Amino acid sequence: MSFDKQLNHLIDEAWKEDIGDGDHSTLASIDPDARGKAVLKIKEDGIVAGMRVAEKIFNYKDASSVFTPFKQDGDEMKYGEKAFEVEAKVHTILQCERLVLNCMQRMSGIATLTKKYTDKLKGYKTKLLDTRKTTPNFRLLEKEAVRIGGGVNHRFGLYDMIMLKDNHIDYCGGIGKAIEKAAEYVKAVKPGLKIEIETRGIDDVKKVIAMGKGKVFRIMLDNFSPSQISEALKLIHNDFETEASGGINLDNIEEYAKTGVDYVSVGALIHQARSLDLSLKASPNPSEGEALVS
Repeated sequence: MSFDKQLNHLIDEAWKEDIGDGDHSTLASIDPDARGKAVLKIKEDGIVAGMRVAEKIFNYKDASSVFTPFKQDGDEMKYGEKAFEVEAKVHTILQCERLVLNCMQRMSGIATLTKKYTDKLKGYKTKLLDTRKTTPNFRLLEKEAVRIGGGVNHRFGLYDMIMLKDNHIDYCGGIGKAIEKAAEYVKAVKPGLKIEIETRGIDDVKKVIAMGKGKVFRIMLDNFSPSQISEALKLIHNDFETEASGGINLDNIEEYAKTGVDYVSVGALIHQARSLDLSLKASPNPSEGEALVS
C-alpha cells in the first residue's frame, strides 16, 4: 500500500476516534458555510516535520482548502516563526486542527531527536536506523519523521524482511537451523526477501559466517561493545552488511561509528522522543483578531 493510501486510512480512523457522531461544539456555534484562516505558530526550537501531512489532512477533508507553507519538512524552526497558513471552511479548520497538531508535534519531536543523532554521525560511513518500537497505528508517521530527521527506515513491519532474533533462533533450535529454514522459506514462498540475523557474541558471528553466505545479507551485532564490534568486523570482511544494536545513545554513538559498522539502530529515536510545542491560531474574522485553537 502506498504512503498516501496508508495516510488516508490513518486520517479516516483518527477522525472516527475524534469526531464520533459529530463535532457538536462546532456544529452548535459555527455557520457551516463560514470560511477562515489559521496559522501554525512555532513555540519551540527544533526540526519541523509533518508539513506534507498537514496539507494532506486539510485537503482530504476539504478540497477547497488553500495551504500556504512557510517551512518545508526537515527545516530548522525557531520559536515565534510560522510554519504554514491555511484558508478553508471554519468547520474544516476546527475539525482538523487537533489531528494536525498531534501529528506535527509528535513528528517534529522525533525528527529533532533524530537530527541530534545523525549530526553525531557526520564524517562516518555509519548510517542510523529506526526500529519497530513504535506507537501502534502511528508507525507510518513516526518512521516518516525519522526519515525527515536524516535517519534511514529499517523494515516497516514483519512482512518486508526476515529478521531472525534471539527468540526465533532459540525456538528454532539454533542459528544453523534458523538460517536454513529461513532460506528455504524465501526460496519457496517469497523470493528476494532479505534475511537478517541477530548474533549475541563472537561465536554466533562465526556460525553465521560459516553457514550464512548467500543466504543472510545482514548480521546484527546485538549488545556488542565497540571493541567487540571491531573484532566482529575483522571476521566478517565486508561479506555481510552489519548493524550494531542495543544500548546505543547520544553519548556513545560516535564510538560505534568509529568501528566502521554499516548501521546503528536506535529505538529511542521514537520511543524516547518528546513532542514539540506548536499551536494553531485561527482568525475567523480579521476584525476580531486572533484566537487560540487548542
